[in-house]
Amino acid sequence: MNDKILSDKITRRDFLKKSAKTGIGIGVGLAALKTIKIGFSAGGEGELELIPMTFIVPRPTLEVMDDYNLIVPIEMGYFKDMGLEVSMETGPDGMASTKFVDQNQADVGYPSPGILTASIDTGMKVVLAYEMMIGSVWHLVVREDSPIKSPKELAGATISVWDISWRTIVDPLLAELGIPLDSVEYLTAGPQWGQAVQQGQADVALGWLALDVQWEAVGMKMKFFRGTDFSEMPSNGYAVRTSDLKDPAKRELLVKFMRGSSMGLHFGRINPQAAAQMTYDTYPGVREQMTPEVALESQRQLAYSYVEGERRGLGYGAFVPEGWQKYLDIIYKIGQTKKHLKVDECITSELIAEANDFDRAMVERDAKNFKLNSTWKDIKTRGPFF
Repeated sequence: MNDKILSDKITRRDFLKKSAKTGIGIGVGLAALKTIKIGFSAGGEGELELIPMTFIVPRPTLEVMDDYNLIVPIEMGYFKDMGLEVSMETGPDGMASTKFVDQNQADVGYPSPGILTASIDTGMKVVLAYEMMIGSVWHLVVREDSPIKSPKELAGATISVWDISWRTIVDPLLAELGIPLDSVEYLTAGPQWGQAVQQGQADVALGWLALDVQWEAVGMKMKFFRGTDFSEMPSNGYAVRTSDLKDPAKRELLVKFMRGSSMGLHFGRINPQAAAQMTYDTYPGVREQMTPEVALESQRQLAYSYVEGERRGLGYGAFVPEGWQKYLDIIYKIGQTKKHLKVDECITSELIAEANDFDRAMVERDAKNFKLNSTWKDIKTRGPFF
């Protein structure tokens, strides 16, 4: 492999193109501990070794505002300063966010609690190491003119999902609401799962925080029953291989990844418009779907929930084990897992303190000094970010 793959002004997009051609940086960074040497200057004055890491999401697209906390450390160079080259990918289905991690095809996944526990129950050696939101991110969505006035009225409904694996998300919510699971039917509608409800093919769709802003931006006006109003269930977080936590070198790289996320969240608190500008400029699909004002509001809803751990004084990425215990009790009772999983089989807080150990003054200074372009400098937020 050519050590001089990249030159001094190479962009992230160029890197991903080159890494795809050479076979590096495609989800095996920690498995192989490969490094990439990047020249500091055209004259070859010094080199920086980067280790590729791949982050995989369960969504059908990356082109949303959800991952701004990772876009910020990519664009600001925080990951690179820690020796990481982070790439982001989508999986073919919801299970990919754990399966690909377990199989060394990705390094960090972003599973829902249902996907995580189903994976652990079948023997995958993964664990959640960083919680993105304390409390339920999930919403249940109906048409504006739907006769369903409460999530407690879903008995007999047809529920639309992108992939049937999403049933592991919905069933526990229904059980928590006291709705018999055999009273509902599921419609697997792919990326058009929301349109299926709008067009009358289903009664309810699974949704999540800030999806209302995204759907409204493309003309889909729906009624959202917000999970925080009816559920105490936990939400998605960052999953890793349990074996990597036992390897000091690989564990240190995971700490750096989680620390980068914390830095991104902190940056977004100080200058939300800057975080939004970076994310908006990264994804053409976001620019096609949303105005900057809508994109900022989408990010704001996410950000306010992402920083709940910090707001409680627990730190970015922190867990609340009590919510997980209730969840594990419910999914065992409804037969979603064969084993009654223990909390410490599913989540670990061992990286949280280190993930919050970063130079906050530097990040705040960077955020305050970031120069907004003409599009973003006058856009105001609609509510609090912290």
